[in-house]
Amino acid sequence: MSDQHAPRSLIVTFYGAYGRFAPGPVPVAELIRLLAAVGVDAPSVRSSVSRLKRRGLLLPARTTRGAAGYELSSEARQLLEDGDRRIYAAAPPGDEGWVLAVFSVPEFERQKRHVLRSRLSGLGFGTAAPGVWIAPARLYEETRHTLERLDLDGYVDLFRGEHLGFAPTSRAVARWWDLAGIAGQHEAFLRRHAPVLRSWEERTDTPPEEAYRDYLLALDSWRHLPYADPGLPAALLPADWPGTRSAAVFGALHERLRDAGAAYADLGTAG
Repeated sequence: MSDQHAPRSLIVTFYGAYGRFAPGPVPVAELIRLLAAVGVDAPSVRSSVSRLKRRGLLLPARTTRGAAGYELSSEARQLLEDGDRRIYAAAPPGDEGWVLAVFSVPEFERQKRHVLRSRLSGLGFGTAAPGVWIAPARLYEETRHTLERLDLDGYVDLFRGEHLGFAPTSRAVARWWDLAGIAGQHEAFLRRHAPVLRSWEERTDTPPEEAYRDYLLALDSWRHLPYADPGLPAALLPADWPGTRSAAVFGALHERLRDAGAAYADLGTAG
């Protein structure tokens, strides 16, 4: 298994792609079989599942046949639904305005200040000034939901607005986000998965197990990128932005492999 694909991340990716659509809990034996296809051994599956249980994302449950299995918690399902809007989003729209998050945390609660910064960064916000974070306006609903879920909403005010100067907005976003770092993540995705897409384009068959493996690995790499990259309008980005190409590669892999991979997962009778 590539060092890029941690077992716990692959389990979350599996549930996002296939497991949540099973008619009941996914049996442990099936989970081990399906993670083995992407190089995760049984002990790693069990230890990773234990961590996800402690986080309240997976719940132990019995299938209708009495086998031990795991199902998603309601919190996990909400997180996956929020993720769908990012992972499978169409190309970013043009200028849509901005959402600003302005926060103030008392010194005796400075740990919450760290959590706030971490969560806003994880949602794709850039830093406009100390205590002032900025993101495209379409991220408002997800931001509000996330802050409420984590009981952080009492420390934050959210605003909608537009950038009025003085620097051109294209120059300002280069201060607010590490565009070079984000571009590097897109380029890493392309190095890893563009050759995979080319190899599929050269063949006419789509064997389910191979499709499942390549799709799950691509999705596991891709699903983090729409959080690092907030999806800025193309007019504000450098020429030949690699995010355009990486999104096209993932979209083509999704179209070619997702449904064929579902045939290998075959969870319709797993319960």
